[in-house]
Amino acid sequence: MNFLLLKQANHLLAPLLREHVAFVFAGLAFSITSGMTAVSIFEGMFKNPEISKATSPCPEVALSLLLALAIIYFTSNPFQGLIISQMLLSIQLPFTIFSQVYLTSSPKVMGKCINSNLSKYTFFVMKIIITLLNIDLFVSFF
Repeated sequence: MNFLLLKQANHLLAPLLREHVAFVFAGLAFSITSGMTAVSIFEGMFKNPEISKATSPCPEVALSLLLALAIIYFTSNPFQGLIISQMLLSIQLPFTIFSQVYLTSSPKVMGKCINSNLSKYTFFVMKIIITLLNIDLFVSFF
């Protein structure tokens, strides 16, 4: 979530609503966007385009928002909560890289435009470096 966009949304809604309510609604809008993104990711991971067509609340959306609620509940300092949430987002980055490399290396998905072996190895090294840096960040924070 981009804090600058959240703040801009807050300023846009502030004249219509009290400032705190505007901030809550701006955050809610970003949370909904996050949930919709989670559904798209789950569709790609499980190759099931029917997930987004579900008429009931998607468990994928709930899963993506539960972590944010847990951080809010267990964190007394909002700044620390922001740092923890960003750390958790950075921890998932290697999984995203792995998924992207897997998809772009699949001839079934990409056809003749698949990654070269050099690209695959480069991405693998990047994933290891990012993972190690994230683990170091996480350990140094606590």
